[in-house]
Amino acid sequence: MRWGLLITGIVAIMSEKSALELEIGQMIVDALNLEDIVAEDIDPESPLFRDGLGLDSIDALELSMAVSQQYGFQLRSNDKQIFASLRSLSEHIAQHKTT
Repeated sequence: MRWGLLITGIVAIMSEKSALELEIGQMIVDALNLEDIVAEDIDPESPLFRDGLGLDSIDALELSMAVSQQYGFQLRSNDKQIFASLRSLSEHIAQHKTT
């Protein structure tokens, strides 16, 4: 029973969003005009494409342009690892942002 509580607590901690993840989540909502979604509802571990948020290749291109404008570096829209989830995108931006 204790292990179950510990694991549940770890999963809850890992799912919490950082300030940067919330900021990027809001950028996603704004850049793509997602009317039915708020940044707080985007699970940082869920896929951004297909079964997750449901984005497509045009959305990836638009996000790449938004990242370039907001964070000052070019992002390749065809890099599937970077766009795997909000968390992976946030980690990549944290490592490369210039502004």
